[in-house]
Formats: sequence, C-alpha cells, structure tokens
Amino acid sequence: MTPETAGDNLPRILIIDDEVAIRRFLRTVLSSEEFSLHEAEHGHAGLSVTATIRPDLILLDLGLPDLDGIEVIKRIREWSQVPIIVLSVREREEDKIAALDAGADDYLTKPFGVGELLARMRASLRRARQLTPEPTFVRDDLEVNLELRRVLVKGLEVQLTPTEYDLLKLLISQAGKVLTHRHILNKIWGPSHLEQPHVLRVNISNLRRKIEPDPAQPRYITTEPGIGYRLV
Repeated sequence: MTPETAGDNLPRILIIDDEVAIRRFLRTVLSSEEFSLHEAEHGHAGLSVTATIRPDLILLDLGLPDLDGIEVIKRIREWSQVPIIVLSVREREEDKIAALDAGADDYLTKPFGVGELLARMRASLRRARQLTPEPTFVRDDLEVNLELRRVLVKGLEVQLTPTEYDLLKLLISQAGKVLTHRHILNKIWGPSHLEQPHVLRVNISNLRRKIEPDPAQPRYITTEPGIGYRLV
C-alpha cells in the first residue's frame, strides 16, 4: 500500500493490479485529481488493504496472480458496498457479466480512455455518497417523483404500468451503474424469469416509447450490448 497524495478528506482510491506499468499509468493520470491513492499487487493484499483503509472506490484487475478478480469482488461484497470498477483486458461478454453479477459497479476494457475512466469514477463516487435516493429524480425533460409515483415528460404526466414503473425505479436507484439482464429480471420478475430476457426487452422498449424523446436513440436508458442496461 502506497499513498500517493495526502489528505484525510480526499476520496481514497485503491488500485488492485499486479502490473507495475498499469499502476504507474494510473498514478500518472490520477495524480492531478484530488484523490488519495493506494495500491495492492495481488488479490489477498487488496482484500487486506480494503479492510484497513476502507477505500471510497476500488479499481480492480481481474487477472491477478493469486486470486481471480471475480473472487475478490465476491469477498468484498460479503461486507462492503464500496464502488468497484473493473479494469481488464478480458473482452468477452461472459467475463463482464460475471464481474457485474458478482457485484462490480462498472467495467472498462483495457486500453481505455482516461476521460471515460474519470467520468465513471466520478459517477460511482457520487452514487456512493447518496445514501438514500432523492424523492425526485430529474434528468433533462424527465422527472420522476418517487414518493408520489408520478412520471412527467416535458411537464406532462406519463402513465406507466406497474411493471414499467418498477423497472424505471430500479434503474433510477442504480443510476449510472450497469445492471445485467439477470439482475433486473430477478429484481422485477423473480428467479423464475431469469432465462426470459425477451420479457425485459419488451418492457424496456415500451418504457422507452413513453419517456424517451427518440426511442430509437435513447437518451436516458442506454443498452450495454449483451450485458444489460444503464440509466445515464
């Protein structure tokens, strides 16, 4: 563990990656940001550092020498909801789905853009600070009052089915985070529907028709191909 910047009030970022070059690159690109940086070279060390410093966000590689990153995520999720962003060379959809289902908040494939990484980090940190959802969610022309269960588009109320509303509420509760198909199906329809992705596609399509300015090019609910959906 090597703190790179001082300051107890700065967000603590833990980098768990066995590649020296990657850790050096991340130190370089994050050094200009207001973060307190810490490092771990393998999975067991990452778990130990996580328990010691209680980071505000973890950047995690999956290909660790001693413990697969998926297992690291699972062990952390046994006791902590710290945001975890996976940074990995693994490009297969199965790997991304496995990481997200294990509890990762986001997934970036190496090589990645610095701007996108910083944006994902800021979104995860904001989400973690928001301990309880705001009673009203507003994004451009979309307004959702979670207390009154009212959905407005350009000031006009939109009628959603109970399932469509529950789906929208779930996405809002995890705004900015990728939710896998299986996660959404389990939360909205239960375990018996895990192998029925068409049910989710139909409801997402209907929801987009009601709230999106252009359903063909959605502004609010974006698709992560082969993985799931994200409320931007």
